[in-house]
Amino acid sequence: MLALAGAELVLAEGPAIHMDGGVFRVVGWQAGALPAAGWSALLSVYAGVGDVPPLLGTYSVEAGTLTFRPRFSLSPGMHVRAVFQPPGGPPVEAVFEIAKAAPLAATTRVAHVYPSTDILPANQLKLYIYFSAPMGRGDAWRHIRLLREDGSAVALPFLEIAQELWDRDNLRLTVLFDPGRIKRGLASLAEAGPALEQGKRYTLAISRDWLDGRGAVLADEYRKDFRVGPADRTPPEVATGQVTAPQAGGTDALVLHFPKPMDYALLQHSIAVTGPSGAMEGGVAVASDETEWRFTPHQAWTAGTYRIIVQTTLEDLAGNHIGRAFDVDTFDRVTKVVTQETVDVPFQVQ
Repeated sequence: MLALAGAELVLAEGPAIHMDGGVFRVVGWQAGALPAAGWSALLSVYAGVGDVPPLLGTYSVEAGTLTFRPRFSLSPGMHVRAVFQPPGGPPVEAVFEIAKAAPLAATTRVAHVYPSTDILPANQLKLYIYFSAPMGRGDAWRHIRLLREDGSAVALPFLEIAQELWDRDNLRLTVLFDPGRIKRGLASLAEAGPALEQGKRYTLAISRDWLDGRGAVLADEYRKDFRVGPADRTPPEVATGQVTAPQAGGTDALVLHFPKPMDYALLQHSIAVTGPSGAMEGGVAVASDETEWRFTPHQAWTAGTYRIIVQTTLEDLAGNHIGRAFDVDTFDRVTKVVTQETVDVPFQVQ
């Protein structure tokens, strides 16, 4: 007589099939000699519904109990059916539903998007998206949208390369605006128009269903609202007048001011400080919507002449380098081009 016991269909006072931790065992039956056709002739396990082949795995007899271990782990939500055919007796069948794993807690957030300012040039080159925890790779472009003020999406505003531009910790994604829709004279700009239009407002929208490195969705949707100003094709410069020097004897921050926002990531490693004793060590911070670079030394300042060494690869928001514009029209007169790799800015500590 058959009886239903939980998720198992068992033979009353006879053999039954139990599953524990993905391992199947026939209890209430003592395994004897190995059948000529092997243990698979007695016990088969099927995943799914319909006419499916039995799972591959390993059979063994442990303390007289026939045991089957599948080769591959059973997936959450899987429907599994096990059938035991005892010699000379009716078959015994058991059905198992593999429990679905509890959803992972959504704790990862978009920590910040740079530039910080809410006014971007019409020829903005890139965005940096920072996350509070490592993210998964390969799915970015389904979750990042550029919206117009009426909520409609701008078609293909970004350079959607397959090799996403993550840092090594998967905490920062670099998003490039399509250069073909920025540089003048290119076909894609003439055909599709610019991604950003001066005087208009936009929203960068990042969807909540983007999965982090654990496979969990983000805690919140992220939105950054901004408006678009004129295109910027003026190369940035640095000068002594932009320096706020500290006083000797303390560890106050040295501040280098810029007349416009600069590239946040490049500010982290494009500037160094040298003093009477050579290169200085200290911490770097960026403030005031990326218009200030701050250096706090590990040791107190001493009186003397110092230099700020700025690599000319440092860019503003439009990709203009120190002394060199990103987009130069062939009919424009180039008034200044810096060819050296660094620019020195001297200052005095008194």
